[in-house]
Amino acid sequence: MTRAEEDSNRRMLRARDAMDRAYAEPLDIAALASIACVSEAHFIRVFRATFGETPHRYLQRRRVERAMFMLRETPKSITDICLDVGFSSLGTFSRTFTSIVGQTPSAYRQDSVLMPVPSCFVKVWGRPTGAMSTTAVSEKPEHPRAS
Repeated sequence: MTRAEEDSNRRMLRARDAMDRAYAEPLDIAALASIACVSEAHFIRVFRATFGETPHRYLQRRRVERAMFMLRETPKSITDICLDVGFSSLGTFSRTFTSIVGQTPSAYRQDSVLMPVPSCFVKVWGRPTGAMSTTAVSEKPEHPRAS
């Protein structure tokens, strides 16, 4: 990695950290681009190349992740959670939440109340099917016999 690439990555990380800190506040591309010391269009291109998603989609995902926690852990209404995490419209929040999580906020809350499962189990169950090996750890690989 060249020095210029490291510098670019560092600036993108600074902007992403600012998004993480202020996810509930209204953020605009101009402010984030100024944190990264680049133009708005360049910021969007480089952010996507660095993190694999646009700044807008990253911010939406971050807000939904926080909303998921609040739905599980607090008795607040869905509307209050929507506003607390930075969405200004309940419809947009619900549509975005459903597209990212795969179920509506109310269904997510109901499922998390009905079946509280330790997060370590959720992580294992949520892995892609090819992620875990089907062979036991204690099995030794076969070695070809010398002729």
